[in-house]
Amino acid sequence: MLTLLPIITIIPIVIQCIQGLHLGGLNTLWNFLLSALTPSLSNDVVATCLHGLQITFAYAIISWLISISAGLILAFLSSYSINKIIGIPEIFTNIIRGILTLPRATHELIWGLLLLQIFGLAPWIAITAISIPYSSLMARVFAEQIDKIDLSNAIALKQVGSSKLQILISTFLPKLIPIVGIYGSYRLECAIRGATLLGVFGLGGIGTEMQLSILSLKFNEMWTSIWMLFISILILEKILEFLQKPTLYIKNIGIYTLTSIILLSCSFGLSLIWLNGLGVNLFQQINVYLFKLPSLTNLLSALIVLPWAKLLSETILLMILASGIAIGLPPLLLMILPNQFCANIFSVLWIFCRLIPTPLTTMLLLLSINPSISVAALALGIQNMGVLGRLLKQNIDKQDNKLYTAILATGSKPQLAWLYGKNVLTKQ
Repeated sequence: MLTLLPIITIIPIVIQCIQGLHLGGLNTLWNFLLSALTPSLSNDVVATCLHGLQITFAYAIISWLISISAGLILAFLSSYSINKIIGIPEIFTNIIRGILTLPRATHELIWGLLLLQIFGLAPWIAITAISIPYSSLMARVFAEQIDKIDLSNAIALKQVGSSKLQILISTFLPKLIPIVGIYGSYRLECAIRGATLLGVFGLGGIGTEMQLSILSLKFNEMWTSIWMLFISILILEKILEFLQKPTLYIKNIGIYTLTSIILLSCSFGLSLIWLNGLGVNLFQQINVYLFKLPSLTNLLSALIVLPWAKLLSETILLMILASGIAIGLPPLLLMILPNQFCANIFSVLWIFCRLIPTPLTTMLLLLSINPSISVAALALGIQNMGVLGRLLKQNIDKQDNKLYTAILATGSKPQLAWLYGKNVLTKQ
């Protein structure tokens, strides 16, 4: 039951939202929901949304490919196991891991806003802002998985005189490919969401179209963008599920690896050509806008004046409330309605939760709820619920149903059978 306990955070959120509820924007919010059934099919709107969607996907693919390449290189440099085989001191690994903490601790949106201040509005900023934290995130995940690999085979190969390169390829490559495939494909969708979010802040793509539509209250046009993004993500998920099948690489791992490298390299080049064809010039002249850095006196003054205790406590509270929704709600919904039809409905719902950027969700909630920390937690929790819901369902789908079926056969209620037969195994 501990897996469902975080959902109790919804209680204070609902109470505060009800207290801050006002009827002024309910009609507008209702119109937004109804507009999902009547998206704009105007030629101009569809063409504009399609153009923005292509830019978003091109940004995401380029930044994703850079992140995977840089992530793998950094993973090898920050892996204790690999450095042990090569003979690099452990202190070098610790230094690399320490340096990589900062990039992944800073959200891509913050990187984007920081680069915007220095270089102005440029299309390459979106790619750079996504690549910096994602490279570090991938490096951490890949390095941790590499360090979990048993080194007995590597030691045996080393004793018979195999080269370091042969040891690395034979020991780590077969285990690393499925990890790169599963986590890398997940990060591709994250890159699409990141590119959409950065578009909200003026960096182009379909996020910019969503932002303009919601500011002008043209919800039909916004839903055209959302439906296009939804269909694209759905198709992408099916393609990635097919490419991750073990039967494709278990017996032909060398050919699979070589083919993947060639396809990814071609995708990078084609994405650059694609952007150029869309009128986006990534190689435009770089302008640097100098701004005066604050003096030490100003920094100390800000350090004293700012209410750090309040800021930190509100941030921690926001994190706890949003995490409770994201972690607790998906298993609760799947347990209450434990059938495949409802699970598929939830999967579709979670895609929408992931696709709508948090700032836009916040703006929609503020139409009928006064600003509060609960509004922020609800908006943040909704998007992360979509992410964690997808991961939870994927893990459940991979589990054997024998225990669930056995518990169900004893006459137990479907909800309890799901809780003990599926959820427990997944959480373990």
